[in-house]
Amino acid sequence: MMKQHDLRDWAQRQKKCHDFLLHGSKIIKDGWWQLNCDLNLRYPPEFTIEDEVSKNRFYLFIEKYWLLQQLVIAIPLYLLGGIPWLVWGISVRVVISVGGHWLIGYFAHNHGQRTWTVEGAAVQGHNIRIAGFLSMGEAWHNNHHAYPGSAMLGLYKDEPDPGWWVLNALHNLGVVKNVKLPKDLPHRSELVAEATDLERRVERVPEECEIANFIGRNT
Repeated sequence: MMKQHDLRDWAQRQKKCHDFLLHGSKIIKDGWWQLNCDLNLRYPPEFTIEDEVSKNRFYLFIEKYWLLQQLVIAIPLYLLGGIPWLVWGISVRVVISVGGHWLIGYFAHNHGQRTWTVEGAAVQGHNIRIAGFLSMGEAWHNNHHAYPGSAMLGLYKDEPDPGWWVLNALHNLGVVKNVKLPKDLPHRSELVAEATDLERRVERVPEECEIANFIGRNT
């Protein structure tokens, strides 16, 4: 997954990029490509994963046994509701999740509001406001293109970001550390503000999580 993501991320920052990697085709063709095909490059860029990631036992376990992990919820679903619960809780859920991820990616690279422009990039990200909450913040994709190293995707108070809410709570508990935000990232000279109302918008900042603090005090 890391190789696929970073290949796409690298390609989109170039001046020219294959339609497969920038969701540049019509929606039906792009859906077929993304959900059924792979792109094999004759001269791919070199991609080296750091040892702290590539040799991490937890990551290796997740990568190797991702299919068996479904048993954790598959068995209870089957015991509670039989085959119908199993089909809806596993098969339909996976199809909707994977298909939904592609659909957000397609629109987030073709339609929607833009706060920033990355000059020289083959494709720009777009913010899909209607999907911000349902996508756990992934739909704030223009923000992601502007600050790809940021753990926070909904950068302003009017951009709901459930993924960040979870990270913020885990950070309060001390489970998640070394959280990177836009202010912690290197300056990008190619990043240009496109929105004209930034001075009026309220930036999101890390906050105290009452639930996390309660759990911390009682453990």
